[in-house]
Amino acid sequence: MKYNFKFEGTKNLKQKPNDADLQFGVEFTDHMFIMEYEEGKGWYDGRIVPYAPLQLDPASSNLHYGQEMFEGLKSYKSVHGDVLLFRPDMNAKRTNNTNNRLCIPEIDEDLFVAAIKALVDVDSDWIPGKQGTSLYIRPFIIATEPYLGVRASKTYKFIIILSPVGSYYKDGLKPTKLWVEDFYVRATKGGTGEAKCAGNYAAALKAQEIAHEKGYEQVLWLDSIERKYIEEVGTSNAFFVIGDEVITAPLDGTILPGITRDSVITYLRDNDVIVKEKKLSMDELVNAYESGELKEMFATGTAAIISPVGELNYKDRVMIINNNKIGGIAKDLYDTIYGIQTGQLDDVYNWTVKVK
Repeated sequence: MKYNFKFEGTKNLKQKPNDADLQFGVEFTDHMFIMEYEEGKGWYDGRIVPYAPLQLDPASSNLHYGQEMFEGLKSYKSVHGDVLLFRPDMNAKRTNNTNNRLCIPEIDEDLFVAAIKALVDVDSDWIPGKQGTSLYIRPFIIATEPYLGVRASKTYKFIIILSPVGSYYKDGLKPTKLWVEDFYVRATKGGTGEAKCAGNYAAALKAQEIAHEKGYEQVLWLDSIERKYIEEVGTSNAFFVIGDEVITAPLDGTILPGITRDSVITYLRDNDVIVKEKKLSMDELVNAYESGELKEMFATGTAAIISPVGELNYKDRVMIINNNKIGGIAKDLYDTIYGIQTGQLDDVYNWTVKVK
């Protein structure tokens, strides 16, 4: 289906950052996409306009009641010069899953992808070319009705912004250090754990600050009932290589259904690696560590793709994993997925989508 979006080009082009100096999420491109929703009218007036601050009524309901969702994906320039997206259809589906949970109107999935393609096409010269860099894409929806009352808004904005980024972790594929959080919780069944919404991340900040104070980059979350079973890392899904199996938490409503997670599971199973989606307790993990069966740990997510984990701190017990080095499975996964994303490897799964 063909969509035509209005276009207003900026008159003040920004100076693009040097690829070598890119951080994550601090620079933004020249344009953004905006579309409106009104109850009874639906989504309308999709347009690409100069990047600029938003004008919101102080009573906008998202500011008071948190009705807001977001997504994240990346664009790359392939070795053949094509501008590629990675599995944007999955982001579109997940957007509507989150929308359903937060009582936000569904958005047509083809429209969602078309809007991303249109904006990336306009600002494609912002896509960095250095190894490990990309153009990060942040679609989000906010409730905008000026109303002080606890109910779903009748108006919304769908917005997309772009940011040229370097590695999410400043040391790239160097193994990270995780603090296992056993007091605060991220999500519970029946909550919003499987939705990608701002409130989940705000509620996680306290534990993350504690982890940072103790010298750890991220938090490994446990279940909310027993504080026993491993769920996910603060910004990604967690995987463990124990013996000849790869284990990750099941999608039972408390963790985000990661797109990189799905890609990893698909690739590993296609290569005859045993992958089990099951509950794994910290006691089981500690026993696997002590017996030498814990071979690797890594996290998966759009921002970092694959992030090896070299150290866990659980109840002040430090566990060094794989001699604090990236493991063979994690390295193969990163090389494969990044290779597909950038066109360096054949896309046998048809995961990449050309912008035009």
